[in-house]
Amino acid sequence: MSGDCLTEETLLALLAGDASWDDWREHIDACPSCHRLWARQEPLQRVLDAAPDEAELERLARTARARLDEALRGRSRPIARYGTWSRSPVGRLFLAVSDRGLCAISFRGTERSFVRRLERRGFQPLRAQEQVKGAISQLREYFAGRRRRFDVAVDLAGQTQFQRLVLETTAQVPPGKVVSYGDVARRIGRPRATRAVGAALGQNPIPIVVPCHRVLDSEGRLHGYGGGLDIKEKLLRLEGAPIGRKTASPAR
Repeated sequence: MSGDCLTEETLLALLAGDASWDDWREHIDACPSCHRLWARQEPLQRVLDAAPDEAELERLARTARARLDEALRGRSRPIARYGTWSRSPVGRLFLAVSDRGLCAISFRGTERSFVRRLERRGFQPLRAQEQVKGAISQLREYFAGRRRRFDVAVDLAGQTQFQRLVLETTAQVPPGKVVSYGDVARRIGRPRATRAVGAALGQNPIPIVVPCHRVLDSEGRLHGYGGGLDIKEKLLRLEGAPIGRKTASPAR
């Protein structure tokens, strides 16, 4: 596992069995902060393992929430400086950068929801428009057809090992090319994990720069995109990639 610490989302995924304990065991055993955080979640584990009556369930959930909030408040969080590109060719974008690199791009929602997503990934958000100008400049060049590849560093903090592998593999798909979810699954050595690949791409924190729009379904159709299928199609046309039919599936 990488050196990144547990976030709220990763902790809940571990407790629910949606993330692999084996991926995190060594880090949690070695990191005092994460070890304490894990140890505080016994009430939530009881909620997930048992089926108490409604009143007991509510009490345990409140206790677990309070302990989690307390543990997260006590942890030093990396700063994510964020800003907006209000009139991009695909609508308003929120962007954030950490000390490691670009850590978030979002098409959707409000500033408040964007900030909350950063917090769930373990960041301390700070409004700082100046800090995102470099990323916005490269995006402008991309949409103007003057840039094919981005050279900004990226920060995938808060992603599980599997999600990182999927995103890093997807980042290797060149502009103008497309692959399927099954192709990505095979490339990471998990040929039967097509749906898990789709779920990981649905959580891509840095769309466009990490080009999940270049992944189509097995029949070459557009399928699911956080910004909407119209934006996915627009990005592929901009890159000169083959365009499939849209599916009726909702965007992830």
